[in-house]
Amino acid sequence: MEPPSQLVDDIYEAGSVPEFWPRALEKLAATVDGAGAALFAVRADGLRSVATPSMLDLLREFDALGRPEINRRTPAAVAMRHPGFITEYDVFTEEELAVDPFYAEFLRPRGYGWCAGSAIFVPGGDTIVISVEKRLNLGPVSRDHVALLDRMRPHLARAAAFSARLALDRVRSATEALGLIGLPAAVLGDRQQLLSANALFEDLIPDVVRAHRARLMLADQGADRLLADAFARSLKRAGGGVQSIPIAAQEARPAMVAHLLPVRGVANDVFSAASGLLMLTPVVAGKGPPRQLLEGLFDLSPAEARVAGGLADGSTVEQLARLQGVSSETVRGHLKAVFAKTGTHRQSELVRLLAGPWHF
Repeated sequence: MEPPSQLVDDIYEAGSVPEFWPRALEKLAATVDGAGAALFAVRADGLRSVATPSMLDLLREFDALGRPEINRRTPAAVAMRHPGFITEYDVFTEEELAVDPFYAEFLRPRGYGWCAGSAIFVPGGDTIVISVEKRLNLGPVSRDHVALLDRMRPHLARAAAFSARLALDRVRSATEALGLIGLPAAVLGDRQQLLSANALFEDLIPDVVRAHRARLMLADQGADRLLADAFARSLKRAGGGVQSIPIAAQEARPAMVAHLLPVRGVANDVFSAASGLLMLTPVVAGKGPPRQLLEGLFDLSPAEARVAGGLADGSTVEQLARLQGVSSETVRGHLKAVFAKTGTHRQSELVRLLAGPWHF
């Protein structure tokens, strides 16, 4: 049985326009009597997926269940590294399926219970898993249908790899655009490894940043600890957006602020190997920075920015309390938050960090 030519065309179209993947997956499922299909990217920060409407509902229900560990099917299939599609019976026995929580407690009560899936290893380190789900009352996926899916697999692999390349190129273009306005920037993968950088960022290697194979590091050890923590929180979607990290001045270089921007998206984000955009802003000495700039650079609240700016301009905690009409304890509370967000521990460190007009 040969793959339908229109389906092959749809798959390659989805490779160029990721928003078309649900339509291509719907047609793929229909050719083998499936109820729907899903495509997953298996990454360090979890699974990302794009799916047909019926599978999206099923995925949401499974996510709401809060028991990801019961899905032993996906990791087992990936570990097999089989260069084709497989079914349940290639992974489990009938007896194992009868008591497996994923099947017995989740899929079968919802009218599902048969599938054919394949793991595709694409350039860049990601693993793409394609799963076609079939209704329980229709019986297992036949060997003829598995053979048809195997004929489709090279097209699916090429289209998925192309989608992944396009997704990375989109983020790379952001670093080049930042370079045009004088900002060093780099794209980081899900293990904090360097994927791409503009020329300005590369000029900072190895004095300011160090591009080790395992992960990108900042030469300043204190700043590097803050970056690692910020990146970990970003992967867990707990970072609250842009996170800013101060980097102390060196003999030949001014102080800098590193900004970690999480890479987010919806359906087409499933293919992106990028997890973060790291941008470095140089600081040139002079008078203290404007309050609004402090808010943006270090994620300070307006009250925290007033305290930080006041100290940078030479005021004491007591003077700031009188000027603002609050207690000294209130100012010290804001100062404690400023220390945490700027990575400093003493007023003298904070004043040195914030000293002078800032030019970007």
